Amino acid sequence: MYHTWMRFFTPGPAHHRLGLVCLGVGLQYGPLPTVGPRTLDHHVAVVINAGGGWYASPDGRRTTVTAPALLWLTPGVPHHYAPDPGTGWDEGFVDFAGPATTTYTELGYIEPDRPVVPLSDAAGPRAVIGRIARAARRDNPLLEVETGAAVHELLVALRRARADLAPDGEAVLKALARDACLPLTVADHAARHGMTLAELRTAVRRGAGCSPKDYLLGIRLGRAKELLAATDLPVAAVARRVGYDDPAYFSRLFTRRVGMAPVRFRAQQGRTVPGGWSNQVPDPDDPPVIERTTA
Repeated sequence: MYHTWMRFFTPGPAHHRLGLVCLGVGLQYGPLPTVGPRTLDHHVAVVINAGGGWYASPDGRRTTVTAPALLWLTPGVPHHYAPDPGTGWDEGFVDFAGPATTTYTELGYIEPDRPVVPLSDAAGPRAVIGRIARAARRDNPLLEVETGAAVHELLVALRRARADLAPDGEAVLKALARDACLPLTVADHAARHGMTLAELRTAVRRGAGCSPKDYLLGIRLGRAKELLAATDLPVAAVARRVGYDDPAYFSRLFTRRVGMAPVRFRAQQGRTVPGGWSNQVPDPDDPPVIERTTA
């Protein structure tokens, strides 16, 4: 005896141009039947919430699957898997496709060479799958866009839930983010952590999907934008605040990456208000009360 619920969708050409489309969603539990051997032309993320089983690679080698875990089924790669026949497992799956999958693979969010990924906790990914399932009613006029947007959320949730990464990122990424605006080179950062440049590159690539230089630059430019938009600091002072002693170099770098000069960004985005600005993330669910005044 096994239990299955699933829905499949056929997004149109316009939806595919959004980059990611959801092709189907399902929730199953129990001693489910064996899947495959088969080969698909799209991606599937199978999230195992409870139970266990096995996955067989194309060469016939079997890998034990123990919940919580993720199975990556990728286009053109044969796969073959099943839960334990006695106990079964609890799974949720999402079929998806689109040109954005190439970039997600480059960033390390999708791992074709790692079909079985242990998760630290399946709650986050399963919550997203649940939202896709709730959106899958046949009378939902926003079905394709809503479920496609949720696939982006699912890929982020799966990345965050990987057991080989801390829930909020590796310690080295947190330290780099903390020290990003110090006037340090990538080599300096590596030395501060007792790592070689190659070791630092590997750690950042695995955790953030980019090079240490790009990771630090993204944080520095984000901070620079905040200072340009919310303060009256001169551009040279902003450059120093984010780790650049040469304001001309900072301006060239900012212009190349952002697409406009710092002064133009400030002219477009300036939001300086009386009382200054806060660097703390506010709670959107607890906004400040604005007292009404009477004339």
